[in-house]
Amino acid sequence: MTERKPPGVSFETWADKQIREAEERGAFADLPGAGKPLPSLNTPYDEMWWIRNKMRQEGLSFLPASLVLRKEAEDALAAAAEARSEVEVRRILEAINVKIAAAVRTPPEGPPLNLVPYDVERAVADWRERRGSSS
Repeated sequence: MTERKPPGVSFETWADKQIREAEERGAFADLPGAGKPLPSLNTPYDEMWWIRNKMRQEGLSFLPASLVLRKEAEDALAAAAEARSEVEVRRILEAINVKIAAAVRTPPEGPPLNLVPYDVERAVADWRERRGSSS
């Protein structure tokens, strides 16, 4: 004979019980984003939302490799201009120059790269000049 739920008595499934007990233990107390609205609540529906989110989390790009390298080279030049020392200017530009040289030897996918390695000595001289005039 199957036991029936008496009228007026709540029915708690196994899953409900697990959730209730976890709440009582405080297992959900410090979850990131708890109590905050969903970040994409007011954005139009995008069926690829999870792919875009994962790509953003992983630092991936929709851009072809040649355009990604162009952007990275531009960012490196800007970072070198703001560097605190000549050593840092050299480190930044030499690191991007390695990538540019490799891409010149074996062109990446996408539009033409249109990059050549930076003249590190010229960049250091420019950096010194800007530092001297800003003092």
